[in-house]
Amino acid sequence: RLDEQVARLHLGHLGVRLTQLTEDQADYLDIPLEGPFKAEQYRY
Repeated sequence: RLDEQVARLHLGHLGVRLTQLTEDQADYLDIPLEGPFKAEQYRY
């Protein structure tokens, strides 16, 4: 979780802009709004 927060802080310096996942998108993808966004079997 800390790694994700640090990565988000660096994105602005790289010129990257992320948008927040909407509730409709999360429902469609069947994932929670706050993550994790990958199934347990895909995480390292």
